[in-house]
Amino acid sequence: QVQLVESGGGLVQAGGSLRLSCAASGRTFSTYSMAWFRQAPGKEREFVAGIYWLGANLYYADSVKGRFTISRDNAKSTLYLQMNSLKPEDTAVYYCATGLGAYERYPRSPVEVYYWGQGTQVTVSS
Repeated sequence: QVQLVESGGGLVQAGGSLRLSCAASGRTFSTYSMAWFRQAPGKEREFVAGIYWLGANLYYADSVKGRFTISRDNAKSTLYLQMNSLKPEDTAVYYCATGLGAYERYPRSPVEVYYWGQGTQVTVSS
């Protein structure tokens, strides 16, 4: 059974930084693309960033491009999201996510996600 466990969320002032981690287990992490999603209160869950299994190709939502960096350490089976220059509108629950098959594109919408983490809260104060 695949398990995804996020950590690293918290309260930060606008302009600050946080690094989220997602520890994965249950299958060969290095063969699966991964993604981060977020959901703000009263809004739909949205794609934030995606990364292919070897980490060479990275993709970002326009709203976070230039401020967030997705990365992975396949030796540690861990996905990361470095968030800099945080804004109040980045406040949300952040989720680690992945699809069903190996060597496939990362999920770009919630309907494409097969496994979710439990989420970690990020709150940015103004």
